[in-house]
Parts: sequence; structure tokens; C-alpha cells
Amino acid sequence: MKRIMLSAAVFFVLAGSVAYGLQRANKLTLQGSTTVLPVAQRAAEDFMKKYPAVNVTVRGGGSGTGINSLLAGTTDIANSSRPMKRSEKEKLASTGGSAVEYKVAIDGLALIVNPSNPVNNLTLQQAKDIFTGEVTNWSEVGGKDEKIVLVSRDTASGTYESFKELVLKGANPAATALLQASNQAVATTVGQTPNAIGYIGLGYVSDKTKPLTVNGVQPTVETVKKGKYPVRRYLYMYTNGQAKGLAGSFINFVFSAEGQKIVAEEGFVPLN
Repeated sequence: MKRIMLSAAVFFVLAGSVAYGLQRANKLTLQGSTTVLPVAQRAAEDFMKKYPAVNVTVRGGGSGTGINSLLAGTTDIANSSRPMKRSEKEKLASTGGSAVEYKVAIDGLALIVNPSNPVNNLTLQQAKDIFTGEVTNWSEVGGKDEKIVLVSRDTASGTYESFKELVLKGANPAATALLQASNQAVATTVGQTPNAIGYIGLGYVSDKTKPLTVNGVQPTVETVKKGKYPVRRYLYMYTNGQAKGLAGSFINFVFSAEGQKIVAEEGFVPLN
């Protein structure tokens, strides 16, 4: 009798484990970069249409937030607009994990101003001088005699990290910069502030703001694709270990012609 009861208990434990495994197999979570967010959301919607039993949750919060969630085991895929740092990879490795990188799109960081601003072009050096506080008046770069209002992403942002590396050459933005939590928040603030300047991912450029040429080159899909636009980066998805199961299927979908079409439709540059 005891043997039968024990067998039954084992059966229910195993059945519960299988049920939990099936439940997890049908759920996928992505978190991180607000630059990658529109691509990830569209891909998730189309992926769930193809596989109605699957539930994909996509959250923003910034690249740093997504990577920290991957380290904590609370997300399956981390969306990032910057490469993972060595310290982050080492932290994951210390717990027995390994960071696997997937480049899913190409992006250009657009410098934007309010449409009323007469300035149309900045050199990379001028952009650096403005954001580090060396240049504080638009008249110093051919504009009106007005104080420059800096709008930057916050430090949890991969866009912030990319801008710091590619434009500021490792320097920090001036302490007067207004820090925003998303690309859209930067675009909205610049669009509502006559003397503001900010930077956003290519997919967030709209007629609400004016993108500046940098070194005489307009930030467009074509100039970024050809490598002519000077502020260019990859967009990433990261997994802990090689992506397999549902995570692997989702990333393969993003790499597919259908997924790369979404990249293009969201204003970014497909991989091919």
C-alpha cells in the first residue's frame, strides 16, 4: 500500500514538473533597450500570430535593465543597443552562464533639434563640444544667440553608452543635460523645446523634430547601410547560453526575411 502511495506521489510530482515545463515552453520574455523595443514588439505580435499558443512579453526599461534581468534570470532575452560589457559577461559566467550575442539590426544615432532651429549641420567635434558643455550657445555653431538645452538618455540606456563612445569619445555629458528614460521621451522633449538638442535611434526620427546632418551626411537608412553616416551601431539580443527552444525560434524569426522586413518598417537598417 505504501509503495502504491509513493508511486502515486512520484507520478503527481513528475506530472506537475511536466506541466510546468510545458507552461514555460509556451512563454517568452524580452526586456531592455527602448531602441530595440518597436522591433521586438512587432516581431512578438507577428510571432504570436504564427504560433497562437505562445505568449511573448516585451518590456523596455533600457539596455542596462534588460542585461541585469538576464543576469538575474528574470528574462529569456535581453534587448540591447550596446554590446554587453566585459564585467557583465564575467558576472554571468560566475554563475555558470554564458552570454551569447545576436546582432539583429543596424542603427544610426540621429542628432535632433527643434524644427524652428536654423542649424542644419554639426561636425562630430561640434556635437562633442555641445554635449560636454564646451559650447553652450547656438551662435557658436551658426545658430541664434540662444542658450543650448541638452537632452540626453539616462545612464541605464545603451543609446547613452553608444553616444558616449561614438560621439563623446568616453567623456560624460554636461551635468546640465536633461536625462530621459526613452528615445520617445527625448524626441518629445526636443520637439517641445525650441533650443533643445538630443539624440535618438534612427527609427524614432519623425517630422516632430529635425535631424541634423553630421559631417554633412544625413542620417538615413541608406547612409547608415553604406557606412557613410558616422554615428552607426548594431542592435542586439542576448541570451544566457545558446538560444534554443522558444527563444531560439524567436531569434530565428527576427533573422528571417519576415523579421528583417519588420526591422526596415520600423525605420532601422536590416542586416542584408
